[in-house]
Amino acid sequence: MNIKEIQAKSLLRKYKKIDSWFISRYGMNPYRGCLHNCAYCDGRDAKYNVEGDFGKEVSVKTNAVQLLEKELSPKGKRKPLKKAYILPGGGVGDLYQPVEEKYRLGKKILQIIYKYNFPLHILTKSVLVERDIKLIKEINKKTRAIVSSSFSSVNEDISKVFEPGVPLPVRRLEMLNTFKQNGVAIGMFLLPVIPFITDEFEYIDNAFRSAKDVGADFVLYGGMTLKPGIQKDYFLNVIKKNYPSKLQDFKKIYEADNQYGQANWNYYKKIESLFIKAAKKYQLPTRIPLKYFGNILCINDLLVVIFEHIDHYLKQKGEKTNYGYAAYQVSLLKEPITELKEKLTSIEGINQTHINAINEIIDTGTCKLYEDLLSNNLSSK
Repeated sequence: MNIKEIQAKSLLRKYKKIDSWFISRYGMNPYRGCLHNCAYCDGRDAKYNVEGDFGKEVSVKTNAVQLLEKELSPKGKRKPLKKAYILPGGGVGDLYQPVEEKYRLGKKILQIIYKYNFPLHILTKSVLVERDIKLIKEINKKTRAIVSSSFSSVNEDISKVFEPGVPLPVRRLEMLNTFKQNGVAIGMFLLPVIPFITDEFEYIDNAFRSAKDVGADFVLYGGMTLKPGIQKDYFLNVIKKNYPSKLQDFKKIYEADNQYGQANWNYYKKIESLFIKAAKKYQLPTRIPLKYFGNILCINDLLVVIFEHIDHYLKQKGEKTNYGYAAYQVSLLKEPITELKEKLTSIEGINQTHINAINEIIDTGTCKLYEDLLSNNLSSK
C-alpha cells in the first residue's frame, strides 16, 4: 500500500442535475484511488486521472474536512445549496476503504454533513462504516440517511477473484442488516453483474433473495462497462488468469471502439429480463422509494426524479417513453415550476400528459402513473 498525501483545491462535486439513482446533487472523493482493487472498477479508466497503480496506491486529501466545512457553510453564498443526499465517497474511491482506518476522514465529514442539515447516502463495499453507526443514526433522525453496498454477486468464491480487497458478501450483508435494525434505510447495488460469470438467473436470484433477507429497501442493478484502455486490459487479464475459456466471449460482446465501454444492446436486453424477474419475485423496488426523498427535494428536483423513475419502470415493461427527456427539460429550468404552471406547454418536450402528472405531483407529491408503475414493479404476477 502506497499513500500520497495531497492538498486539494476543492472537495464537493456538484452535479448539473440531480442523480435519480442516488437522489444526490453532490459527491466527493476524500481519497483518490481505491485499495479495494475490484477487477471491474472503471476508476482505472484514464479519464479519471487517478495517479499511481490503481488498487495499490491512493492519494489522501488531508484538507478534505476543512474544504467541506467551507463548501457546505451558507456563509458568503448568494444561493444556498439545494437539499439532496450527499454521497461522501464513490466514483474513484470508497470512503471506508482500508486507508480510512488511519486517516479517519469519514467521521469528521459526516459530522459536517450533520451540522449543515444534509441527508446522507453512503455507498460502500466496506464494513468499516459500522464504526460510525451512532452518528449515521443521528443524521437519519435529523435529515435522513441511507446506507448501500454494491455487489457483483453474493457468491464468496467469485467475490474473492473480482473483489480481492473487500469483505466477503456475507459480511457486507450483515453490515446492511445492522443498519436496518437501527432504523436506517438500506439498499443493494447489484452492479456490475459480470457477463458469463454472475449473469445467470441463479446468481441474480440469490442476490435479490439475500437483499430481501436483510431487509433491503431497494435493489438497483446494472450491467458492466469495459472502457478501452487500462480498465479493459486489467479486467481481461483477470479473466485470462481465472476464466481463460470465457475470454473470447467477452471480446464478442464488447466492441473494441466503444468509447463508453458498453456491451452490445442485445446482451443488456437479455440480462434486463432476469433482473425484472427477480425484482418481481422478491417484490423489491428497483429505484429508491419516494418515501425516502419526497419531503427533501425542491419541486423541480422532485419532478426530475419521479419522471426518471417513471421512465425506468416504463422501459421495464418494454414501453416507449419520453419521460426521461421531459425530466431533462425540467432540470434546465431556472425558476420553480410552480411559477410556470401557465406556461408549461411552451417547454420543449413537455406534453399534456406530462402537464397532468406535473400538476398532480405539485398538488400531492406523487402521481397515479408513478404509483401504478411501482405497484407493477412489486407485483409477483
